[in-house]
Amino acid sequence: MHLKRLIVAAVFLPAIYFYIMYLPSGYFLLILILTSLLAMSEFYHMYRVTGILRYSCLFLGSLIILVSYIWKEYTLDVIMLSLIAVMCVRLIIKRNPLAALHDISPPAVGLLYIPGFFTFQMQIRTLGPEWIIFLYASAWMSDSMAYYLGKGIGKRKLYREVSPNKTVAGAAGSLIGGVIGALLVNTIFISSFKTFSIILIGIMIGAVSVIGDLIESMFKRDAGVKDSSLFIPGHGGILDKIDSALFAGPVLYWVLKFAGIMKY
Repeated sequence: MHLKRLIVAAVFLPAIYFYIMYLPSGYFLLILILTSLLAMSEFYHMYRVTGILRYSCLFLGSLIILVSYIWKEYTLDVIMLSLIAVMCVRLIIKRNPLAALHDISPPAVGLLYIPGFFTFQMQIRTLGPEWIIFLYASAWMSDSMAYYLGKGIGKRKLYREVSPNKTVAGAAGSLIGGVIGALLVNTIFISSFKTFSIILIGIMIGAVSVIGDLIESMFKRDAGVKDSSLFIPGHGGILDKIDSALFAGPVLYWVLKFAGIMKY
């Protein structure tokens, strides 16, 4: 399993890096929409969302990200309209009002959780591709350090009810990984923050990466699955790989706004 993880990472990480760094922002929009569609499909499969409700949400999720790229000032409006559309679709396709909230909740949460959170990354990309590298390097380094440190020395469980395998040592590794990733990318590409500030940002990304991972684990445990899918050998599904970055994106966006780097 460890070897498979390393081989997949060695093949795909350089490809992702060159794709993000050297192609125009429109290509980032495409990969974000594609990733959103795959992750939403996994989420809806877990919760058995099918038929027109599923396909309507996949379309609406793509629309949310597209609008955040072209007309960012209307992003919130489109998210709200999408939630209204989900309720309208449920009203039309099922005359029986029983379990209406049960039917609506997974599609609505999927829209907010995946394309809704991705809109923050779309805005971060306007500052330059290096900020997306910063985000994912920090989040994925957090994941990697959490995994290997947790496997190596982790004994005390972090949150057994939600994720039996996660440990306190793994959570500490996530913080360390966030700092390492943030320091590396800031040194090589950005140099926008002083060392102390970068360490704080890395800790924040590491902490929120743990939360994002636990929240996805909560959904998977509720749905009765181990991985969101087997799409990536040795790693699980697309949602398993982006769960930390989904939560780290808004946090980095707010940090950049507070620092005056993100102007809108």
